[in-house]
Amino acid sequence: MKRFLIASWASMIGLAFAPGAHASFLPHEMMDTAATWLAWFILIFVPIGVIVLFWLVHILPEKIAHKRHHPQRDAIQVLCLLSLVFGGLLWPIAWLWAYTKPVTYQLAYGTEKHEDYFHEMGAKASAGELPEHELQHLREELDAMAAKGTLPSKLKLLRRDLAMAKPAPAAAQASPGGTAGKAGDA
Repeated sequence: MKRFLIASWASMIGLAFAPGAHASFLPHEMMDTAATWLAWFILIFVPIGVIVLFWLVHILPEKIAHKRHHPQRDAIQVLCLLSLVFGGLLWPIAWLWAYTKPVTYQLAYGTEKHEDYFHEMGAKASAGELPEHELQHLREELDAMAAKGTLPSKLKLLRRDLAMAKPAPAAAQASPGGTAGKAGDA
């Protein structure tokens, strides 16, 4: 036991007076420079990345509402912007709102789609890309809105143009790249 204590003390004294050991593969000066650059990177780019990520997450409900042709998309967009101002407290409401089906909106206005949906579908119809059943469905929706008296002037023009629109040829509907399999999307 005595020998072990003497050997331990001797090795500790030897290490205390030995030249400094480096745990890095870089020389001391380069290590300081690398640490400085790393610190600047963290101080500048990490907060910017966090802010961008925070912003991208907060506009997700707006993107979802746009994709689903939500009729209250503009209100969801405003709620997303307000959520940014209030630190994200309103974000869950915007998220839920983007996924809801606006039943009362449909009762009041005759549709559950945003006006842009009708313009997109009208452009497809005028290009002859809509199958017969989708074209008929679009006409019926616009007719229902007109019957309720909630049809904006731009959609009145679209409704008139759709009366003369021709459906997509049968060959385009039956092809794998056609729109025949997308009837449930409208």
